[in-house]
Amino acid sequence: MIEQVKSYLLELQKNICQQVERLEDAESFVIDDWQKESGAGYGKTNVLSNGKVFERAGVNFSCVEGSKMPGSATALRPELEGRNYKALGVSLVLHPQNPYVPTSHANVRFFIAEKAGEEPIWWFGGGFDLTPYYGFDEDVIHWHTEAKNACAPFGKDVYPKYKKWCDEYFYMKHREEPRGVGGLFFDDLSGDNFDQSFAFMQSVGDAFSKAYFPIVEKRKDTPFGNRERNFQLHRRGRYVEFNLIYDRGTLFGLQSGGRTESILMSMPPEVRWSYQFEVKEGSEEERLYAHYLKPKEWV
Repeated sequence: MIEQVKSYLLELQKNICQQVERLEDAESFVIDDWQKESGAGYGKTNVLSNGKVFERAGVNFSCVEGSKMPGSATALRPELEGRNYKALGVSLVLHPQNPYVPTSHANVRFFIAEKAGEEPIWWFGGGFDLTPYYGFDEDVIHWHTEAKNACAPFGKDVYPKYKKWCDEYFYMKHREEPRGVGGLFFDDLSGDNFDQSFAFMQSVGDAFSKAYFPIVEKRKDTPFGNRERNFQLHRRGRYVEFNLIYDRGTLFGLQSGGRTESILMSMPPEVRWSYQFEVKEGSEEERLYAHYLKPKEWV
């Protein structure tokens, strides 16, 4: 199981980095191979900073293990108490320079928890979501179409289920608003058929590039000024709030003693919190809240 998944994840990381470098027209990633001193984890963190297209692009592969599952995992699955575990995955966040290009996040992961004399417990999780600053219906429809296509071979009910889960997961209760326009979110995918579960994770991982990079190509050269940049920095604040308050992956990484530098690579390099920030009535900024930050059926 582990070697099959690891091989796919490393190839996925390489392919996504190549797509980013194609857009940047340069080999721009700093590649950081790391290993924890305790020997309980290793990985490869690829980070690009201050590119022509991306202000920060982080694409991380990690494999961590331990003798006790963190509270962020056992709170929902008490049967994992007392088991050794291994977790491996690819996680990425792409923060564009141009405010007309949305930020995007994706991850796919595999867990296995073992205990002597008992059957191992394994499962897959992951998904991807889109966070625009200035929305375009055609972009969001394209994004959700690719998400739906990724789910289609696995049943008609799969896309609606994981689309809904994504809308619910990326909702910021303290702000009473979603982080973006959603996508897919799934977790605890297991059962008797490892191959089918693994195939679904691969389908989601492979769909990310088809869903995101055409949007980047279309919007990366759109002219913008200080107004759009300031709004982008303001909305990035919401992104940071979600990651630090709610995100299960961030909490798992920190609680399990993961590599902090790699976990927090998802943060934007520049961000702004303005007291009582207000948008102008009838503006494109207001349209983001009124039209896009409202969960709906896009396809």
